[in-house]
Amino acid sequence: MTPAWRHLLRTWRLEISSPRTPTTCPSLSLGAFWRSVTKLGLHMKPRMPPCDFTPEKYQSMPYSRVLEVYREHLSCELVYFPDPLLLHQGHMQWLFDHEGNRYLDFFSGIVTVSVGHCHPKVNAVAQKQLGRLWHTSNLFFHPPIHEYAEQLSALLPDPLKVIFFMNSGSEANDLAMLMARAHSKSTDIISFRGAYHGCSPYTIGLSNVGQFKMKLPSGEGCQSTMCPDVFRGPWGGSHCRDSPVQTIRKCSCAPDCCQAKDQYIEQFKDTLSTCVGKSIAGFFAEPIQGVNGVVQYPKGFLKEVFQLVRERGGVCIADEVQTGFGRLGSHFWGFQTHGVLPDIVTMAKGIGNGFPMAAVVTTPEIAKSLAKSVLHFNTFGGNPMACAIASAVLEVIKEEKLQENSLEVGTYLLLKLAELRDEFEIIGDVRGKGLMVGIEMVKDKASRQPLPREEVNQIHEGCRRMGLIIGRGGLFSQTFRIAPSLCVTKPEVDFAVDVFRAAVSQHMERRAK
Repeated sequence: MTPAWRHLLRTWRLEISSPRTPTTCPSLSLGAFWRSVTKLGLHMKPRMPPCDFTPEKYQSMPYSRVLEVYREHLSCELVYFPDPLLLHQGHMQWLFDHEGNRYLDFFSGIVTVSVGHCHPKVNAVAQKQLGRLWHTSNLFFHPPIHEYAEQLSALLPDPLKVIFFMNSGSEANDLAMLMARAHSKSTDIISFRGAYHGCSPYTIGLSNVGQFKMKLPSGEGCQSTMCPDVFRGPWGGSHCRDSPVQTIRKCSCAPDCCQAKDQYIEQFKDTLSTCVGKSIAGFFAEPIQGVNGVVQYPKGFLKEVFQLVRERGGVCIADEVQTGFGRLGSHFWGFQTHGVLPDIVTMAKGIGNGFPMAAVVTTPEIAKSLAKSVLHFNTFGGNPMACAIASAVLEVIKEEKLQENSLEVGTYLLLKLAELRDEFEIIGDVRGKGLMVGIEMVKDKASRQPLPREEVNQIHEGCRRMGLIIGRGGLFSQTFRIAPSLCVTKPEVDFAVDVFRAAVSQHMERRAK
């Protein structure tokens, strides 16, 4: 219940319990009273939690000039909101725009700021390294790369112990594709429909979201297979997901026996039988799909798929760009939540808390296969700045128990959002794990048809106006993506849920008119 509602209810209780209040009120019936309360509650802005940080005064380009430069010189076609936010400064889970307005950041620069904007410890390490050594290339030794390699390898199970440092998730997945083909001596690589593994000329073949596909031939040797989406796909029910919140679809499955999983496995076998050769190079999977709207697979699905891929001579690649580094709460890596051991793991985004950094980790055997095929080199990969920052990020995650916080606060968030799903017909699904959450908007729960983009835009803008930044995803941009920094607290979750509820309520009021 929002603070506004609590205040109104307290006032009403005082009024009806006061001895000076008559038992009947000729000027306002009970129904009229509740209608007025509802209307007032819809338009009261939830109170933002306090923040003890004061941003610097903005002294850069005027907003009008920023817009001109954007239109004339910048290539980015996708920006949020009719009046794009001009962000000026960040502090932990908070962002400040050029006018000094404060926002609760529940998207973290597209699931990237893992421990908080400008975290004091990470800042201090970065500043210290900045004054010592920026860059040398990997032709020379420098302590930060060796220190970080030792720290990172300790967090991965055997035999995943050979590390290649890169600068972005796309670069990491490029290299993983090359490794898979070099090791298997095959070409075909399979990924899910709805997957996003990058937008480079190589990885664009793995990314199966329409707006990232080209009309011209690209992504040779990449094949897509059905995404086992238990909400929107043909099969799914109320026991499928590894999440505190299940779909509202009904099924006859037992909790430990998922019929949907078996149906989707048959679809994967069909892909192997009809779309690829007798031997394949590999299979890519995000433990939870990010860009497609935080889509989770049936429990046990990836374990069976990994076995089928290996029977064809392929290697299994876990894309941890969005799910890694404790974001899912119960485990440090997303693949661990599926009970599988990949042959290659790619990672980026949260690894550097927003600093450009990525890595590919594999087995000695696969690393040797790559070395026999090509001399791989990356000028900026593993530079002193990136490695020093990444080490500080790992230390903060451990010292501040952020993985544990992700599990506790993320579960709290999911359960609060599930209550909203039960309240509103246009909230079709709430899903996720830890602090990686999706809210899928629909026309109605029976059809599960996507809510039109214009309506989703209005709810999105409503959240922004009340001080909450969330992301978008899904094939039709119908899903809100929530992924705050791992330092977020329950009071901030309460505020975010209150804002989202108010935005949806206001939208429903507009609809009714």
